[in-house]
Amino acid sequence: MASGRGVVPPWEEASAAPAFVKDKIKAAAKALFDQIASGTVSYGSRLPSERDLAEELALTRDATRQVIDFLESYDVVRRRPNSGTFVAYRAKPAPKLGATRLTTDGLLDISAIVDAASPFEFTIVRSIVEPEMVRLAAMYMSASDLRNLSRLAQRLVEIVTEAAEFAELEREFLLTVSTGTHNPVLISMYSVVDAIRRQPEWLRIRAQTLTPSRLTDERNKLQSLYEALAARDVETAVEFMKLIVADENDVVVARG
Repeated sequence: MASGRGVVPPWEEASAAPAFVKDKIKAAAKALFDQIASGTVSYGSRLPSERDLAEELALTRDATRQVIDFLESYDVVRRRPNSGTFVAYRAKPAPKLGATRLTTDGLLDISAIVDAASPFEFTIVRSIVEPEMVRLAAMYMSASDLRNLSRLAQRLVEIVTEAAEFAELEREFLLTVSTGTHNPVLISMYSVVDAIRRQPEWLRIRAQTLTPSRLTDERNKLQSLYEALAARDVETAVEFMKLIVADENDVVVARG
């Protein structure tokens, strides 16, 4: 993972207004900023509780509050009432050698999008796209599509503890649902989501979230989703997809 130590904090930039805080507050803010700039604490993720953060930074609760105030004044973090403090800063990705927005044949090159996507941004897109993708699939999946999905659902049922294998099959299951919409625009859009899911780092994060009890729960939801799709039960399928997305997103963003 890239280091954030070479990134200049906003308060050290030439255009920044001087901030009058104690050196220890600024030093703690810099330590936390380095984690954010490196991606160790990613854009959109929630910071630890004030008590845990105070312990991590070896500060009092009052001093920790000052650190958060300081970072918030430079838009590095943002407080949300009754929700916590979230990362608002995002470092600009380094230009990728040879990458362009379009390929030579005029098609969109999604590699830059995949490289730059944060867990927070990814979860937002999934929340928007996947429930409606399922709605279309429930209406338009062919008998052949459903047979393919049935085979994947059966393989998922057989997985008991292999989290990495489950994460890969889950990706394949959802990709099959997308192709079952028979909507070329949506299929093309979902190819970006699938490209992100194929990244080793994403698969690793997903596998880490799949404890044995959670794996059983996710497997049951996917099985119920398949059954709703096979029954052409549009609204039930959509509700199960929303549950799957919400449960996964909560865990991934918390770990993000």
